[in-house]
This record gives sequence, C-alpha cells and structure tokens, in this order.
Amino acid sequence: MTAVIALYDRLSGALSRHAPAAIPTLGRATYAAVLLIYFWNSARTKIGDGLFGIFRPSDGAYIQIFPKAVEAAGYDVSQLSLFHWAVVVAGTWAELLLPLLILVGLLTRLAALGMIGFVLVQSATDILGHGVMGDDLGRWFDAGSGSLILDQRALWVFLLATLVLTGAGPLSLDRLLARDRS
Repeated sequence: MTAVIALYDRLSGALSRHAPAAIPTLGRATYAAVLLIYFWNSARTKIGDGLFGIFRPSDGAYIQIFPKAVEAAGYDVSQLSLFHWAVVVAGTWAELLLPLLILVGLLTRLAALGMIGFVLVQSATDILGHGVMGDDLGRWFDAGSGSLILDQRALWVFLLATLVLTGAGPLSLDRLLARDRS
C-alpha cells in the first residue's frame, strides 16, 4: 500500500508542476473547440449587408438584443435610438474580437473578462427579453445538468474565469510579448 501511495504522490507532484502551463492552454483549446464558432456565427447574424455592415447591424441583431424594444417600435428598427445602435454594434464587435483574442492568446485575461460580461448580458437578455424559463432556464443543485442558461453558461463562465485567473499559457501571444518586454 505504501508503494501505491508513493506512486500517487509522484504522479500528483508531476501534474501539479505541469498545471500552470496545461490549464490555460487546455482552457483556450476548449474555448476554441466549444464556443469560438458559436460566437462567431452569432456575430455573423448581426452584421448588416455590404462593406460597412459591421457599422449597420441587421434587423435581426436588434431583435436578438432588444426584442421588447423592437416589438414596441413595430419591428421598425429605424425607430430605435443611438443607444440601441451603439449596444448592438459593440455586442457584435465583442462577439467577433474577444473570441479571436482568446484564440491567439492576446490580452487573454481582459478578453476572457469581457466574455464573462458578454455571457452574463446574453443570459439576462435571454431571460428578461426573450422570456426563457422552465427547463431551458434550469436550476442549480438539481438532478438535471443540461439547462441552457444556469447549467451551460455556468460552465462557460467557469472556463472563462480560469483564463482570467491563469492567463493564456505558454503558447500565446501574451507570453511572446511578455518575453519581448523582459
């Protein structure tokens, strides 16, 4: 039994030594595998037509982000304010740029913190604007683990919080730029 415990201790020590490099690298890889395309596809639905579509969001962008305001305006988004436009444009850019920054490991802590804010606003919009409730909203500390908001997005936020706390890891532009500053 002593030999098994000694082996366990050696393996645990080795894992602990590699964790500072492995955790952020695996976190970014997991983010890219699970959420990168999700957010980029979502952003693509918000970009308007033409070369300057990034500055002229689609009507669907307003419906996704401000469903009640668009409904109150009779689905005429031209009736919405500059504030609505600014939020929609900023949200679209955030969905494009923040995941890219995480992917390449540039300003990773800040980008992951921004994505946490984005996910929280996204969840609030789903609940308050689109009326997501019941099984899609879910409950914590129950037998179900697949609800869209409380279960799934809690895992997203945990993954992003790991990047906020650990940074991008050794295979990143953050690390490369940090070497240049040394």
